[in-house]
Amino acid sequence: MIVSGKARLAGVMGWPVGHSRSPRLHGYWLEKLGIDGAYVPLPVRPEDFQQALEVLPCMGFVGANVTVPHKEQALVLADEVEPLARRIGAVNTLVFHDDGSVEGRNTDAFGFLENLRRGAPDWAPEAGPAVVLGAGGAARAVCAALVDAGVPEIRLVNRSTSRAEQVAKDVGGMISVMGWDQAARALDGAVLLVNATTLGMTGQPPLELALDRLPTSAVVNDIVYAPLVTDLLARAAARGNPAVDGLGMLLWQAVPGFEAWFGVRPEVTAEPAGVRSRLDRGRLHP
Repeated sequence: MIVSGKARLAGVMGWPVGHSRSPRLHGYWLEKLGIDGAYVPLPVRPEDFQQALEVLPCMGFVGANVTVPHKEQALVLADEVEPLARRIGAVNTLVFHDDGSVEGRNTDAFGFLENLRRGAPDWAPEAGPAVVLGAGGAARAVCAALVDAGVPEIRLVNRSTSRAEQVAKDVGGMISVMGWDQAARALDGAVLLVNATTLGMTGQPPLELALDRLPTSAVVNDIVYAPLVTDLLARAAARGNPAVDGLGMLLWQAVPGFEAWFGVRPEVTAEPAGVRSRLDRGRLHP
């Protein structure tokens, strides 16, 4: 890695932030492309977030990623926010401009869709309904991506229907809200199932959902990537459904930010910095 007095600096702000995979991923791209720059973890307490936004540009930073718990605060504090980020209700990427302004973006929708298209090249957005499980920040990004891609109907399944209804209102499009007790029925005739909850993640409760009513031609995507092959994906693959894991979303969502900060679009490969193999061995935490 090249780091000179003229290096372009970026990082990831969170609290805590030590678990983030972003420094390893961006560091790999910086080294591979021979860029004079660095990407570092930035542990920022919630009460210090606004001050950090003011100080980082003065220290040579060109931008930063934002993770928990700062995504909503970044949406409020950024001088300019792209429309997609406003629909999703969160910012995960900040760009510091030369005039001192801070621009907020959200790249999760892009990352989700790119991963899905590459993992299931035969999937067509207009082919039929999609079922999305969950109504958190990830589900918001997934729904926005699917609406913008032209999916005719999204069945948003969540335990709290009021929260799901708010997602439908904010994102827009043909989103119908269903309670968790209707999850099995929601699978009828679906061409895509996306788990946008943490259920099934290492250390979290399992995702208990029978797939009997899901057509075997439907694509099943789990945005969870630890473990890389979740129980949902294993069960889907066993019955013949095309299965797409969540690692690609992590990789692709990082591309637009890297390009904005360092001026080069990185290539997403199967094993950037050995991320996939470390996940398989359980050495990379979510």
